[in-house]
Amino acid sequence: MTSTEEPVQEGLRPVCAEAGETVEVRFTVNGTPAVLNLPARVTLADALRDHLGLTGTHVGCEHGVCGMCTVLVDGEAARACLLFACQLDGAEVVTVEGLGRPDDLHPLQESFGRNHALQCGFCTPGFLLSSYDLLSNKPEVTDEELPAELSGVICRCTGYRNILTAVSQTRAAHPEGIPEPGNCARRALVGRSGGQSATVVEERAEPSGEADRNVEIVLPEGDPTIAVQVDTALDVPFDEVWRVLDDVRVLAGCLPGAELTEELGEQLYAGRARVAVGPIKLSFHGIARVLEQDRETGTIRVLAQGQDTGGAQTQADITLRAHATAAGTELRADAAVYLTGRIAQFGRALAGDISRRMFEQFADSVRQAATTGEAPQQSNAAPSAFRMMFGTLLDRIKRIGRPRGGK
Repeated sequence: MTSTEEPVQEGLRPVCAEAGETVEVRFTVNGTPAVLNLPARVTLADALRDHLGLTGTHVGCEHGVCGMCTVLVDGEAARACLLFACQLDGAEVVTVEGLGRPDDLHPLQESFGRNHALQCGFCTPGFLLSSYDLLSNKPEVTDEELPAELSGVICRCTGYRNILTAVSQTRAAHPEGIPEPGNCARRALVGRSGGQSATVVEERAEPSGEADRNVEIVLPEGDPTIAVQVDTALDVPFDEVWRVLDDVRVLAGCLPGAELTEELGEQLYAGRARVAVGPIKLSFHGIARVLEQDRETGTIRVLAQGQDTGGAQTQADITLRAHATAAGTELRADAAVYLTGRIAQFGRALAGDISRRMFEQFADSVRQAATTGEAPQQSNAAPSAFRMMFGTLLDRIKRIGRPRGGK
């Protein structure tokens, strides 16, 4: 986490509890579902250390300044001393214990050891997870930028030079993106809280995808929040474009920030999508069903819905139509999008422009996939809606400044 970033706080659930009353919180920690009954005042740092036995998360200033307690909440760096555990119901938390195993360290951990970047070790967990967050969201970071980007964690031993070298070498060794945490799996979590009123319960594992298979995608009645129509001319033959539209996994890889995670059968798929709107970073998990996939008409229609842990929800009815032209293929995207929660707080015009920009990027990715046979590699960072919006404004300015009848 950089010194300019705010802790991940958006969308945390409000909690009301009487003095002495406990609150049930269910979240996933390093891949293990856990249920805790805690007083509302217990911080995430104390819950991890005292009630789950994950003492790798260190507590320093307890004011969110030193960065020692940095963990990942839904994939983003956060100060565990500033978050109440009861606010994180449904969240996914990764601590330093989930980064790698003793016999299979994460590349960041290996580099810290190789470059003697450990010193006393007190700041190390915070630096490891802050560095992971940095390299995940900004893999193109330069050596000159590293001191400022990592200034959100304080090293008491003043061992910054070796720490910066360790992070720099890890970035150079993984230019395509840093590997995900490698020690997230179901295991027993035993707290050290003695007589405190906390319990840890592993939830019964549900067959993968079973809950999703039983979900029906029902769109709300009334007008959509956003209606988008984008026409794009592709200089690629129809047959090559259709090969992309006919392969749902490649097609999903063409949508900015989207990833297909599981094929559930009967044209039903599970996946996730990420988008950043200024300081708000959303990570949606959801399902999509293919209703139509007809080569004769060049049509594919998909219903999709997703929700993030903060309660934001999106549903969409998307139709793609491709038809051959003398120059290649004309691709049309029609989408009716319904938004609720935080993401719906942005104006329709802004959301519409962002959505159109995403579909324009999608069309360009389809062109690349049709040419190369596979979806282009996407950055680990969530697509920035403001960068998309800035690109849209530049296009408008160029059109306005273009002489009439000119090119």
